[in-house]
Amino acid sequence: MDIDKTLEKYKLATTELLKGNAETYKTMFSHRDDVTLSNPFFPTVRGWDKVSETLDLTAERLRDGEVINSIAVSKYVTPELAYVVSLAHEKAKIGGSQDITPVDLRATMILRPEDGTWKIVHLHGEIVHFHGGPITTPRPPESVIPK
Repeated sequence: MDIDKTLEKYKLATTELLKGNAETYKTMFSHRDDVTLSNPFFPTVRGWDKVSETLDLTAERLRDGEVINSIAVSKYVTPELAYVVSLAHEKAKIGGSQDITPVDLRATMILRPEDGTWKIVHLHGEIVHFHGGPITTPRPPESVIPK
């Protein structure tokens, strides 16, 4: 099992999700009861049924999108578990908007081997924009307070 090949498949699956199709993306996840998902649109969910439903609802909010790039900030792999921390730059039409919107995300992904392939057991993605700009440098604490 090659984690880098899995991450390449994940990028392709993410592009499908950004086009409004969750099916390929859902194949990247464990279908077990301990799988968890925290995405920018919904509360954290646990268990395959809830994760699958949340991914479908997420795909309904996205269209005409693609991954621009994704950079692994940190990656650690053991035979039993792997984690990847990454920064992703994507774009898509979101909700009812007719405009393509750039989206910058921080993501933490935990994977484990299942049936000879790496599967996501936890994914936490968060949009890294506060008040009109991406977080690319340290900010004062007050920058997260809505005005």
